[in-house]
Amino acid sequence: MRILVLMLACCPAALFAEDIALTSDVSAVTLYPGGATITRDVPFTASAGAHQLILTDLPSSTPLESVRVQVGGAVMGSLTTRSEFVPPRTAKASADIEAAKAKVESGEADLRAAFGQVQAIRLEVEAAQARVRFLSELGDSDTITELGVDALRDLAGMIGEETLNALRAAHDADLRADEAERNLKDLKEALEHARQTLAALVPEVENRAMLAIAINAATKTEGRVEITYNINDAGWLPVYDLKLDREASALTIERGAFVGQSTGENWSNVALTLSTVRPSEQSAPGEVWPWLRRIYDPKPQMTKSLVRSEADSGAYGEALAEPVMEDAFIAPQQASADFDGLAVTYTYPGTVSVASNADHVRLALGSLTTDVDLRARAVPLADSTAFLMASFTNDMDELILPTSEAMLYLDGRFIGKSYLDLIASGAEAELSFGPIDGIRLTRTVLDRNEGDRGIISRSNEMTEQVRIDVQNLTGESWPIELRDRVPYSEQEDLEITWSATPMPTAEDVDDKRGVLAWSFDLPAGESRRIELSHGIEWPDGMALQ
Repeated sequence: MRILVLMLACCPAALFAEDIALTSDVSAVTLYPGGATITRDVPFTASAGAHQLILTDLPSSTPLESVRVQVGGAVMGSLTTRSEFVPPRTAKASADIEAAKAKVESGEADLRAAFGQVQAIRLEVEAAQARVRFLSELGDSDTITELGVDALRDLAGMIGEETLNALRAAHDADLRADEAERNLKDLKEALEHARQTLAALVPEVENRAMLAIAINAATKTEGRVEITYNINDAGWLPVYDLKLDREASALTIERGAFVGQSTGENWSNVALTLSTVRPSEQSAPGEVWPWLRRIYDPKPQMTKSLVRSEADSGAYGEALAEPVMEDAFIAPQQASADFDGLAVTYTYPGTVSVASNADHVRLALGSLTTDVDLRARAVPLADSTAFLMASFTNDMDELILPTSEAMLYLDGRFIGKSYLDLIASGAEAELSFGPIDGIRLTRTVLDRNEGDRGIISRSNEMTEQVRIDVQNLTGESWPIELRDRVPYSEQEDLEITWSATPMPTAEDVDDKRGVLAWSFDLPAGESRRIELSHGIEWPDGMALQ
């Protein structure tokens, strides 16, 4: 016993740890297109010795394995996390939420009372109707035939008077019941409004996770705990207003972001950073595996299903064992390489508040402006009008992110919504700003007869002639880029020849075989014609596909 007392006297501070309960809020967020890094900055005061800093207000969805902690002002020891059997939180619901809940409860009580009043009035109606039925049955009774004339007259007068009184009572009760039901409607609307008000306050989920941090302080200290962790239940989406000024040949890009989260807790006045980094996607380059090729003698009876079964039984075991299966080649193609090595960060000035499962906050990220080249693109193979195209080089030293929220404006008018691909700094791009209805396109296959009009076909030869007309009815001159196509072949035995009047200014446009383009200016009120023909020949006995 003396030995135990002596040991306690030597190190009393180290043996008696004190639990220090802390409350925390989100102080900063780095938001990714899918996911976020959350930072909670918590001050604490501790006396000298060993302590446990206890936080019971982390959302229950917090991935506890990703929690990282730094302690200032004391030496940090072990970390303990818990997602179940968490002690109750000390923080109470806000006064606004409590008041909204009280209003909902009051509205529900008023509605119940009013409904009971309606039911009571309806009971009066039923009672009056029962009196009418009784009086009617009394008048039909056989016993009245035994009454004298005077008694019968008195009975008839009583039945008539009482029936009238009962009908009046029923009518009056009906009116009062209808009025009470109209009041029910007002009470229901008031209750629904109270419920919407409560929902708009977005009360946070009650379930929370716990984090306990062991610390040891040499002296009394005022320190800070910084807690960071990564979540998936948040993200941001780029949004752009693309405004084209035709007169100035300029494109203004007003950048913004939609921010949302469903973490189970509200973010109030947090420092927000937006990042284009995508932690949930591919973070390493694809692998190039050895490519083993084999030849074999194909047999008609070996269908695809039979070949597969032989491979399963071991006939092609060596080939399947090589890491050259189709999946090994396909997987790298499924990953988007546009984002590898590219990252942009936007630090939003001030602070931002975002309610869980409710708010979608739009943040402005500034504007960019660049010069554009305008032209009308005509594709008579697919369209009857030309479309306004704006091409430009991204010389704005800024990454234009991919998004489905690109709003298009032409000379101040909203014309539609489009998907926008990634446009890297220095890259060339083009955008479409809708149809030009005054530039009309027609594409006619010539000499067309019934059945095979316009196509002269034999067993091994086919020819086609096309006439394309472009008419400018807009009242102004337009630079036109017209696109069409001719077939192409990669087989020596399949010969394709073509001709055009006038000849195209570009072939294999955008590296697409057989796609042709004509560029010309088309003054107001004028038209342009292009004639295009091609011929195809192949050996007898072969089929054209």
